[in-house]
Amino acid sequence: MFKKIMVANRGEIALRVLRAARELGIKVVVAHSEADSQSLPVLLADEAICIGPAPSAQSYLNIPNLLSAAIITGAEAIHPGYGFLAENPQFAEMCRDHGIVFIGPTPESMYSLGSKAGGREIAAKSNVPTVPGTGVLQSVEEALEAAEAIGYPVLLKASAGGGGRGQKVVRSPDEMKTAFAQAQVEAQNYFSDPSLILEKYVELFRHVEVQVMGDGKGHVVHVGERDCSVQRRNQKLIEEAPSRLEEPLRQEILAAGVRLAKYVNYQGAGTLEFIVDPEGNFYFMEMNTRIQVEHTVTEMVSGLDLVKLQIKIAAGEPFTLQQSDIQLRGHAIECRINAEDYEKDFRPSIGKVETLHFPGGPGVRVDSHLYAGYSIPPHYDSLVAKLIVHGESREEAIARMRRALSETVIEGPGLKTTVPFHLKVMDNAFYQRGVVYTNFVATRLLD
Repeated sequence: MFKKIMVANRGEIALRVLRAARELGIKVVVAHSEADSQSLPVLLADEAICIGPAPSAQSYLNIPNLLSAAIITGAEAIHPGYGFLAENPQFAEMCRDHGIVFIGPTPESMYSLGSKAGGREIAAKSNVPTVPGTGVLQSVEEALEAAEAIGYPVLLKASAGGGGRGQKVVRSPDEMKTAFAQAQVEAQNYFSDPSLILEKYVELFRHVEVQVMGDGKGHVVHVGERDCSVQRRNQKLIEEAPSRLEEPLRQEILAAGVRLAKYVNYQGAGTLEFIVDPEGNFYFMEMNTRIQVEHTVTEMVSGLDLVKLQIKIAAGEPFTLQQSDIQLRGHAIECRINAEDYEKDFRPSIGKVETLHFPGGPGVRVDSHLYAGYSIPPHYDSLVAKLIVHGESREEAIARMRRALSETVIEGPGLKTTVPFHLKVMDNAFYQRGVVYTNFVATRLLD
């Protein structure tokens, strides 16, 4: 097992990795920007090292600075969290070249699967259905030709990223030029790669994803699936496990996820994302070659610690978990609490946290880097906390989430969060019945 690892990330995921490593007896170095010098993971770390100014390009996306920080502190491995460089194969390759273990899949897997274009190609080879689409586009003219052949509406997507960044729905040729340029800029800013692909845009669907773990030698298991259909602007807001898919469709999607991961001898934690239309057809969208924000709901229903498993696999410990060992119980829901004003189109709303109280009680978990007196920096994603609950049934989980949200207090001058939004969802009749597609927020919730 490692003696010391470095976390190349920030916020709640940096704290999540720190806690898992501590329980494994590993010392943790947290690499941070100047803006995050007073963040909770930095304050709790065994060591902290500044890697640059606030802008991500100069800190969390700065590969030379991160590698130098790992070497200087004597870290044997780097955990990239999610976002930033978590799915960057060049970073994983440079870690390996410098004798540092990258806690995640191999660079080869990331090259083949980490981009949406590569994922589509692997899916076809492993007999997993995909939405009609393209490889990496070379120009807006090529995008126009592809859209004409596929048929509008289409979806432009950043090939190297996720989280809804670099995604634009295009409904006509007139919209393409502007949307293409905007998507490229977002892709470059968030993932240091402007590459785009194009897919047929399916108007009404559910977003279902399969969690897998592999040892890099052909042994892959799934840890169930999640429903992530409550979204706005292609960014997830609420996730739950399991999904509400009926059998045998659920088993077909789980098998497809495992089949694709086995095809590339996948190592570590990965998530295969699918869309499911109202007729029960499912299509592979992409594979996220990292831990997901919503891994927590899978942990709640499985009892597994996915981050510890990531670390153990990366350290070379035998991965002996068998599919029959994994027993899923009950239902879990996660609400992403963002520093946003949902009544003003989810406008970012940052400030200093003066009053803070998180809920507790049976079946309640909070992953957050907030503390009273902390000033939320304006430079990064607005996620400030994840509230997760577990119940014996979906109905109990909803009731528990409503109770937990009502106990949550995050207050400060001018600071607003999405807690009121989540309460509104829990009280929505369509959500309570499970009639939820990715257009739910726009059509069922917002006036």
